[in-house]
Amino acid sequence: MEKITIQSDLCDGCLDCEHTCTGLYGTSRITIKEFDSSHYPIICQQCENAPCAIICPTDAMEQDNVNTEKCIACGLCVMVCPFGAVHIHDKKANKCNRCKGIGEEPGCIQSCSKRALALIDTDLFATQKQEEYLNKVMSMEKRPKKSFIGVLEATVKANKLLNKE
Repeated sequence: MEKITIQSDLCDGCLDCEHTCTGLYGTSRITIKEFDSSHYPIICQQCENAPCAIICPTDAMEQDNVNTEKCIACGLCVMVCPFGAVHIHDKKANKCNRCKGIGEEPGCIQSCSKRALALIDTDLFATQKQEEYLNKVMSMEKRPKKSFIGVLEATVKANKLLNKE
């Protein structure tokens, strides 16, 4: 699954992503919030068991989209979204669909001049992290083992240095 992520250390809060989204959809489906001098996106995470889709009485909500023809703007989706990423605009629910059908890359990512936003494949990301961990473990196993005598010698040296003062 792909997710839009942000590197808060790169984001300067320019809101270009919000303006681009507003230009594409009439309302922004991404909101950048500032907290402790860092910026964070509020954006739909396309949950696997999306609470908004489960509670929707008209089945307008989908995991990664909203069928505006079915939406009655009841607001139940807004209340159950754990991220606060769904909102009502012009009597229709709105949430990020990662610009599905518009281009290869979502508009918010294209417009980010700082390259703070990125679309990552979470499965690939997890695999890369696992490989990094395994490589680290393997390199630790190749190090020479410290013997018990070596530990004793180091302890004696440390005690001598501490007792000199």
